[in-house]
Amino acid sequence: MAYPDGLLVDGERVVLHEHPHWKMLVVPVLVFLVTVGAGGYLAALVRNQNWGRVAWIALAAVGMLIVGWLTVVPFVRWRTTHFVVTTHRVLVREGVLSRQGIDIPMSRINSVQFRHTLVERLLRCGTLVIESASDEPLEFDDVPDVEKVHATLYHEVADDA
Repeated sequence: MAYPDGLLVDGERVVLHEHPHWKMLVVPVLVFLVTVGAGGYLAALVRNQNWGRVAWIALAAVGMLIVGWLTVVPFVRWRTTHFVVTTHRVLVREGVLSRQGIDIPMSRINSVQFRHTLVERLLRCGTLVIESASDEPLEFDDVPDVEKVHATLYHEVADDA
């Protein structure tokens, strides 16, 4: 999925567009599976009771609430988070109902670092640290293929200089 061209300035092109790594969706998927399994088990238990229909409605309502809050919301948050490297800047956009973002011009980037744990190395993701002219370095967690992103960003910074 390409980043919207309307947000780019003249002569700017997208070099890299990523969402956070899929590992942040593991817990929501597990919550979904456990909720559906537990709901099915409980629905089977109350199936032959006089009040079974009311219990089914209550189970469905609670299950939909849990799945909506702990599965759908994290998925939508993941899908609407963008890490974009263009020929002129680094853009990060987050949010569903209220959006927030940060733009870092390539000319203001002083250094680019990455780090990842053993598990993150196996999953091919990590944390990207961009030090710009601001006081604090900016850290972006769960960046997929963080070493490739690091190299691409370093290449773009070197080309901009």
